[in-house]
Amino acid sequence: MKPAIRVSSLDLERLESLLDEPAHARSATAEALRGELARATILEPAGMPADVVTMNSTARVRDRLTGDDRDVTLVYPRDADAAAGRISIMAPLGSAMLGLRVGDTIHWNVPGGRPLHVEVTGLAYQPEASGHLHR
Repeated sequence: MKPAIRVSSLDLERLESLLDEPAHARSATAEALRGELARATILEPAGMPADVVTMNSTARVRDRLTGDDRDVTLVYPRDADAAAGRISIMAPLGSAMLGLRVGDTIHWNVPGGRPLHVEVTGLAYQPEASGHLHR
């Protein structure tokens, strides 16, 4: 069973526009992200709990299969840079993280069928909690 997720109305609007772009419209990750958005509870940015991964949040995640921890920032594709820890929402890890709370884990299959099992163990920055409601 997947954990409940929360998405801000601002992130939802921007993500729906992104998913309408031809470059992203038909990918497997886009389909998975659409499914996640469809089941999400939508909140206004000012009402977002401070422990939820939103767009542009920096989270500490643990790969439950390997035990590796890393800090990643969830970004839009144009800002992605894996070497710098900026993970695109259109990457399997990015889609899996959106809307999770600290302590949540999710099982996710990446293209090719490899399993991804991640836990959000901390949140170093969330725009909404920092008052950056219109970033």
